[in-house]
Amino acid sequence: MQKNNPRKFDVVIVGAGVAGMYAVHRLRQMGLKVRAFEKGNDVGGTWYWNRYPGCRCDVESMEYSFSFDNDLQQEWHWPERYGTQPEILTYLKHVADRFDLRKDIEFGVSIKSAKFNSSDSLWTVGTEEGDIISAPYLIMATGNLSTPRKPNIPGIDGFRGAIYHTGLWPHEGVDFTGLRVGIIGTGSSGVQSIPIIASQAKQLFVFQRTANFSLPARNAPLDPAVETKHKAEYPERRRAAYDTPFGIAGYPPPTASALDVPEEERRQTYEQKWGQGGSISFLYSYNDLLLNDEANKTASDFVRDKIRSIVKDAKTAELLCPNDHPIGTKRLILDTNYYETYNLPHVKLVDIRSNPIREIVEDGIRTADAHYELDVIVFATGFDAMTGAMKEIDISTDKQQTIRHKWEYGPRSYLGIMMNGFPNLFMITGPQSPGVKSQMILSCEQHVDWIAQLLQYLEDKGLREAEPTRMAEDAWVDHNNEVANGTLYPKANSWYVGANIPGKPRVFMPYVGGVTAYKKKCDEVVAAGYEGITLK
Repeated sequence: MQKNNPRKFDVVIVGAGVAGMYAVHRLRQMGLKVRAFEKGNDVGGTWYWNRYPGCRCDVESMEYSFSFDNDLQQEWHWPERYGTQPEILTYLKHVADRFDLRKDIEFGVSIKSAKFNSSDSLWTVGTEEGDIISAPYLIMATGNLSTPRKPNIPGIDGFRGAIYHTGLWPHEGVDFTGLRVGIIGTGSSGVQSIPIIASQAKQLFVFQRTANFSLPARNAPLDPAVETKHKAEYPERRRAAYDTPFGIAGYPPPTASALDVPEEERRQTYEQKWGQGGSISFLYSYNDLLLNDEANKTASDFVRDKIRSIVKDAKTAELLCPNDHPIGTKRLILDTNYYETYNLPHVKLVDIRSNPIREIVEDGIRTADAHYELDVIVFATGFDAMTGAMKEIDISTDKQQTIRHKWEYGPRSYLGIMMNGFPNLFMITGPQSPGVKSQMILSCEQHVDWIAQLLQYLEDKGLREAEPTRMAEDAWVDHNNEVANGTLYPKANSWYVGANIPGKPRVFMPYVGGVTAYKKKCDEVVAAGYEGITLK
């Protein structure tokens, strides 16, 4: 391939995870010449990179799958209630094979820059390898959790042992047998991997700054009767999912306040949900758990009491009890035997809120009051969520607009799909969409379908550009903030507000008005002739 000789396509897609894969399929069906670019060596996105021990989806398998092809969803068999990373990656590879997606995806390619030229309404995209591609339309399928964050701890380069990040796990796996392991972080990847690492390691030190709420997954082999019933109801359930807040059907919406029922009845409800497993079911116990502090406290206290009943050491149990955010305002974690792991004699919880990590030394980690000798350090420190992957690419226009400048004080978008100042640039599950607060595959499909419909409209009308107005964007950002501020979500220092990234503007990024309200708004925009979008 010749360098600096632009190759021309109708659509360039950045990323070949769930969103990019479906975008290739959907837009190719329209007769468009499509090319996706993926820095990994195969499809899968987050499920390609995140291979840490215990990595598993927190949405049930029968829901977490593509809906665009009925034969696919009827024929595929999920072995467990919650899919593991290997199972999900196998599924996504199967989808790529079944629909011959790889012929329009280039792997091992990192996108470095993208610039829009208004004179010919074209995006020019540059790769790290020096290749140049042009297309009228650019779709960012870069994912919400795809930019791993390694903390800037003094001495990190001087550690003599091995260092791993849960978001960049070696594909060959890691054997911790007989090793002294330190893991930093107790978010989802930490909680999922800690029991597995503990089963192998000689010693495991868990360095925790902030305790998070975790619920039992109650994972098990998928009941054949459940699978058969679900598949028989697939069309109806898929439609019903759009009429729910989280894009997941099968959970009757709660009608009562947690404060309107007797305490004993409330406790029985929470016990039932705890035994059933799963996060959506638990949050659906009552209709005001994410709206009312007092109502939320009943659920938070219940889970804290559960932690105290499981963890035998009282001091450790208290450290594991979250006390700085209402339950559900950070992404609820699902686990298998997480709290039980702290009863093992070789597992120790280290509180780095009261005794922070000072430095990493040659043979381990030094906190304010102790020195921990380690052979391995695992960073379970999360991602620069929702905006990190976009801001890593130099996205600009010939009118001196840059994504880094536009998002300097936090992301701004119209529907989480488009941005004022960036014509023909589309995001899939971008900030200010329900993305991370929903069943992600459903949201990816809905976004891609909406984008495809707009591109077809442009083609049919002989138009070349689509760009939201500043007024429409401002109104959507204001609405996003208003909805968030009407809930308990902003009370948490979560990655939803970028709190895990030093210096990142504190802005609540996901749309939490629910999938139902969001899809209604998207459909209304179309019905009104793409209201809020300048077409030319």
